[in-house]
This record gives sequence, structure tokens and C-alpha cells, in this order.
Amino acid sequence: MSLRLGDIAPNFQAQTTAGEIDFYEYLGDGWGILFSHPADYTPVCTTELGRTAALQDEFARRNTKVLAVSVDPLDKHFGWVNDINETQKVNVDFPIIADEGRAVSNLYDMIHPNASETFTVRSLFIIGPDKKVKLMITYPASTGRNFHEVLRVLESLQLTANYSVATPANWNHGEDVIVVPAVSTEDAIKKFPKGVTVVKPYLRYTPQPNVDK
Repeated sequence: MSLRLGDIAPNFQAQTTAGEIDFYEYLGDGWGILFSHPADYTPVCTTELGRTAALQDEFARRNTKVLAVSVDPLDKHFGWVNDINETQKVNVDFPIIADEGRAVSNLYDMIHPNASETFTVRSLFIIGPDKKVKLMITYPASTGRNFHEVLRVLESLQLTANYSVATPANWNHGEDVIVVPAVSTEDAIKKFPKGVTVVKPYLRYTPQPNVDK
């Protein structure tokens, strides 16, 4: 059965460009992003891994580790990393799994036979400190991911995990958020001292609670 939101993310051990890892040990008590690539030395994947490397500090600030998956062998990964570093002007220092046996790809249902019998689609999972799957995004092999969107969703997940709020469409860090329906307006006014704007009884905004404003 394929994974669904809220499921426990399966643990695994794998050979990577950073040595052998245990997935849970690698994540520790923080957040994680696991994302797959159809193959090494492909143009879209090269730009994606380069963009991820460029955003490493942003992920680290959010207590998040990234981990890539490709079904090619380890020696091929090392050569590809050199190309990524050269062409994208970055330093890829996060692990890339050598998933030749498709163990991780199958565990996370990354191979979609109607798209390809052998290569992974562009799957991305955000995993919380509780090791549960918080987000799943799947792109076709031909479309590169927007990693600024991944960061935006990660911020939303971390915010909403700690406060009784949700984030509206197109929300970005620092903008107003929505009070969840489970909190009454009376309680919301007490809970959110920055103020509550009531548009409808079910639609109430408050400034983002974890930023100075």
C-alpha cells in the first residue's frame, strides 16, 4: 500500500555519497526532506540538486535535513556531483542514495509503472520530527520542482504544528494567518494578543504569532 499523509515514514538503511546511513538516525529529532530523481546526468535533476545545495543554509535554519534518491550506482553519483558543483556553482554536501536495487524507491512508491517501469518520478516527502509524512508532492520527470515552494510549505508546516493556525492561499512568512475553526473567536482573542480580524465567523485572521510585528 502506498504512503499517505500522516503515515509513519518507513525507516531504511542505504549507501549514499556521504557513506552508509540509517534514515531515522540521519534525521535525528529534526525535520527531513526525501526527494527522488529519475537518473544521474539528466539536465532537470542537475538543476534541482544544484538549487537544493544553494538553499542548504535555509533548510538548516529550519532544522531540516535533505536527502536525495537516484537509482544509479554510487560511483556514478560521485561523478555527477562533480558536474553539479561545476555547472550550478554550488557544493553538494547532502547525501544522495544509490538505490540500484530500488529498495527505497519501492518503499516510498517512487516508481510509477505508467510513467516508467524503472525510473522514479519526482517524488518529494516532508517528514516531521515524529517521523510522520507531512507532505507529498509528485512531479513528472520532465518538470523541475520549485524549491522555494518547498521552503514555503515547510515553514507553514512548522508554524501550524506549533500554533492553532492555518496558512491561506499564497501565504508567505510574515503574512497574516488564519485561526483554525476549533478555536472560538473569544478564545482566539485571548490566545493571539496581536489581534484577530473577523471576516466571517469561520474566517478569522491574526498576524503570524511567531514573528515580531
